[in-house]
Formats: sequence, C-alpha cells, structure tokens
Amino acid sequence: KIQTGGASTLQSGRTIAITRGVNLDRSDFSNQNLKGVAFQQSIVRDANFKNSNLFSASFFDATLDGSDFENCDMSQVNFEMAQLNRANFKNAVVKEAYVGGTTLFEGVKSIENSDWSETYLRADQKKYLCAHPTAKGTNPTTGADTRESL
Repeated sequence: KIQTGGASTLQSGRTIAITRGVNLDRSDFSNQNLKGVAFQQSIVRDANFKNSNLFSASFFDATLDGSDFENCDMSQVNFEMAQLNRANFKNAVVKEAYVGGTTLFEGVKSIENSDWSETYLRADQKKYLCAHPTAKGTNPTTGADTRESL
C-alpha cells in the first residue's frame, strides 16, 4: 500500500514513501519507522500507528478519524486540513507540527501526556484542547506538561 516515488517526494536527496489518495482504513502501522511518509489525501480511519516514528510525516487533507497515535513521535508532522475525530494522541510528541487554519481537533479521544510544544494552534482549537478532559499529565519522552505545552 505504501509506494515510493511520485511528485514532490525528493527531500534532502532521499526518496520518501507516498500513499496519496489511498484507502488505508484499519491498517496496522504500529512499531514502524514511517519518518517522512506522505499520507496526503488518504483515508486512514481507525488505523494503528502505536509506537511509530512519524517524524515529518504528512497527513495533509487526510481523514484520520479513530486512528491511534499513542507513543508516537509526530514532531514536524503536517496536519493541514486533516480530520482527527476520535484520534488518540496519548503520550505522543507533537512538537513543531504544522496545523493549518482548517485543521480541527474537536472530537479527539485523548491528548493525555502529549507534548504540543512549538505547535501553533488556532485560538479556538487551543481553547478546545486546553479544556479537553485528557489535557493533563507529563509526556514520558520529553518531560513536558501537556497543558503547558498547549
């Protein structure tokens, strides 16, 4: 399901994997190194990404409803226009993520123990996440307090 090559996949002299427009519902991507993989415009509902390295991955315009990102490194991920209803970010590192104006976090399952440092959220999304009942705890990887990182 994951292919290499295609337009705009050359970054720093390396080819990255792309899944543009692919239906990846209920896929198991757990415990994998998916650094830089582009899941752009893909349907990735109820997928398992637990314990994976997603550093600089792109979820541009992707449907991620119900996907599990527990214990993932999601630093510098692109979430522009992504749908994240029921997504689980427990223990995730979401530092310096790119979040466009249309990205909505409403309906996320959990952000407990997650680190959102240097991720600039739209005011209404920041308010929503700060008020989320799971906006608590300390990230086990970075030591950042979840609420303070928002």
